[in-house]
Amino acid sequence: MNQLGTHEQATLNRGWVVLLAIVAFMLGLGYGFFILWHNAPSLLLRPPPAQAAPAVRGRLEAADGTPLALSTPQEARLYPLGLSATQLVGFGERSGGKGLSGLELDLEPLLAQGQNLRLTIDPQVQAIAEQALWKGLEAAKADWGTAVVMESQTGRLLAVANGPAFDPTAPRGDIRKDIAWRNHAFMYALEPGSTIKALTAAVLLEENVARLDTKVYAPMSRRVAGWTINDVVRHPETLTLSEVLKYSSNVGITTLAERIPPKTLFDFFKQLHFLDDQLLPPLSYQPPIAVQIAAPQVRPIQRWGPAEYANATFGQGFLITPLHLTAAYNALAADGVYRQPILFEGNTSQSKAVFRPQVARAIRQALTQGITENAKLRGYTLGGKTGTAQVVVNGRYSSSVYTALFAGFIPSDTPRVTVVVALYHPKGSRIHGAQVAAPIYREIAARLFALWGVPPQPQLEASPNTSKLVH
Repeated sequence: MNQLGTHEQATLNRGWVVLLAIVAFMLGLGYGFFILWHNAPSLLLRPPPAQAAPAVRGRLEAADGTPLALSTPQEARLYPLGLSATQLVGFGERSGGKGLSGLELDLEPLLAQGQNLRLTIDPQVQAIAEQALWKGLEAAKADWGTAVVMESQTGRLLAVANGPAFDPTAPRGDIRKDIAWRNHAFMYALEPGSTIKALTAAVLLEENVARLDTKVYAPMSRRVAGWTINDVVRHPETLTLSEVLKYSSNVGITTLAERIPPKTLFDFFKQLHFLDDQLLPPLSYQPPIAVQIAAPQVRPIQRWGPAEYANATFGQGFLITPLHLTAAYNALAADGVYRQPILFEGNTSQSKAVFRPQVARAIRQALTQGITENAKLRGYTLGGKTGTAQVVVNGRYSSSVYTALFAGFIPSDTPRVTVVVALYHPKGSRIHGAQVAAPIYREIAARLFALWGVPPQPQLEASPNTSKLVH
């Protein structure tokens, strides 16, 4: 009896052990599934996390926040100001929006990541410059044109106008033939012509080899190293430096420029950044992002013979963009201080004194007194210099293709802005800077004075002037 009870007891104990083992196994198995459920990413035991939506392409904005280009979640690129500033902004691919020209291309790494960027462009000043340019472009029957407005004391670009007008949303033709899309102000290097005479005169004053009343013998032509230099506008044979600028005398400026070595003028060209292809400061990202500017074409000083030097003094034989010319003229507006042009809010304009203040003011005074009739505005003080540059076609200077220019200040006594206007290949009987570029400058000045609320001053009413200067 005792043996039987002992056997039954042992059997019972083994049953409990087996039962406990089964329970422990089930608990361990459950715990294992619990851990896998929460920690095993490769097992699709719960729904995968939602993928982040791609960034909407960044906006380009004017200085006041007005959108110049923006994208919708459906990737459509919109240009709220229509045709305004479209060459500066550029365009992108129809699908996806990847930049193909202008700032859309230059800033692609930032815009594609959804980065917004604010420009220094003033929408009202931009519209004023564009309307005046497009009107003058049509009247001159020119191939294209540009007008740049730079704030004199800061270097901020308030307007970068190009024409003819360009619609980035319209069907595109052959971009090699239809160049309305191009930002000519930045991307086309041209000969600046007689606008450079004012800068050469500033160098002469800075080097103390001439004054505005210095007289020079200036016949209508002279020979330099086997080449004939001609004047266009009839003038007296003896001119002061002020009159050399007024009559735009090639003979007069080249003769006076012989008082300084060619390297002196070349060094001033360097200080005015005529050799720089990175004129705008890069955006402070890593790596730095820069806006494309056409590279200037200036011969090294070792290749400046007497003829090359003479040509350089009146803006021939080298190429710079309208932006380069605007920044250089702004040194005269800013009392001799060169200010780096800036296009983005937050960038700082680097500055350096190039001319003494009294030199810059003297040149502005001469350009005010000798301003062409078509640039005058009754009741206001304006000043600037015309230019008419022959264009090289097939390796030779053309007798029919010219660039007409005007560079000046608004107003000229205490400049608020510097303005450069350039028209490429005007046609007909009126092709000179004084005839087709100067009126555009005057129109921009008139509208800016209205925008600023500056009334005309009766004591500045222009006196009758029968001068027909056309250079």
